[in-house]
Amino acid sequence: MKRIIIDTNFLLIPAQFNVDIFSKIKELMTVPYKLVILDETVKELEKIMEEQRGKSRDAAKLGLQLIEGRVEIITTLGGHADDLIVNMSDENTIVATQDQELKRRLKGKDIKIIYLRQKKQLYLG
Repeated sequence: MKRIIIDTNFLLIPAQFNVDIFSKIKELMTVPYKLVILDETVKELEKIMEEQRGKSRDAAKLGLQLIEGRVEIITTLGGHADDLIVNMSDENTIVATQDQELKRRLKGKDIKIIYLRQKKQLYLG
């Protein structure tokens, strides 16, 4: 079973581009998978809600609402979410992200990535 780690910015896609990331992931995947996020990702979304206003705040709030009951939260020992994602990724991991630097780091480890293209379609690369 594949583990799909969802990054913070990926959870902002539904509010920013009106894309249902969960149904699109389901369409994309041909093998069994489990959706997970890190506790640090939840903290990042909560921080956006506290510090930002307007669309960013609303996007973070929606992201937190969407993960309830759908996504397993992995408890970590703390640290930067991107570093944790890179360190825990292996051949059974797919990372869902829009972060260019994180994508570059993951490609160096030959990790598959789910990302949004043309503001409407998810791709696995």
